[in-house]
Amino acid sequence: MSDSGRQRQIVELLRDRPFASVRELQERLGVSAATVRRDIDKIDEAGDARKVYGGISALDGAAQAGVAYARPYDENRDLAVEAKRQIAALAATMVRDGDAVIVHGGSTCFHLGAKLADRNIRLFTNSMPLVAYLSEHGHCSLTIAGGELHREPGIIHSLTQSVPFYASKFFLGAQGIGPEGVLESHPLLVRSIAELSLCADQIVVLADSRKLSIHARNVALPLSRIGTLVTDNGLSDADARMLENAGVMVRIASASGAVQ
Repeated sequence: MSDSGRQRQIVELLRDRPFASVRELQERLGVSAATVRRDIDKIDEAGDARKVYGGISALDGAAQAGVAYARPYDENRDLAVEAKRQIAALAATMVRDGDAVIVHGGSTCFHLGAKLADRNIRLFTNSMPLVAYLSEHGHCSLTIAGGELHREPGIIHSLTQSVPFYASKFFLGAQGIGPEGVLESHPLLVRSIAELSLCADQIVVLADSRKLSIHARNVALPLSRIGTLVTDNGLSDADARMLENAGVMVRIASASGAVQ
């Protein structure tokens, strides 16, 4: 297959999914990693998709108008950082000494895990970045998800093993939130959220207010499953009413430390 033919095939693949790894493209196209990386560079230069760590990502809205795609973890962690820290600080107050909690992958959940690092709790996570942080800095009891490492979206997940943990609270982030529920583009995140949601008494979503304006393709959890949303003070009145009408408790974090 010619260079242009491979590159067209990669772009076509990204019409139906948000991300493709170098390893996956190697296997699909039957070429070396170096060849795949050269193709990715060419596609990125042409503006048809975006080069990211570990592979290539579809442009936002590339496959469906009005539908956003999941940003790579390394890119997303640098967005709305202060709001995420405020949300994590408030969420940490919802955890009591002796609790068992599940903290999902994602940048806001990473900040929560860092806040809980020295607490007298049991913490289960599938987040590769959080595991790395807690292995060096934490003193909490840590249980790590079993399975394969997926560098994008940065989680450890098994298609066959059940989760050997039960928690009082499951904290998770979201790519988007709407009347349908918690939204994600990456199918692996949808699957892991659904599985972990069965392992906790309460489900708490951590999401800055931008997420209420993002529509992703898959519903990971309906609003009826969500107990609490912790967000920032950019939440609109209309979105607050929508959430409260669905039975979701909304808690607002602010820079001053005040909450609602």
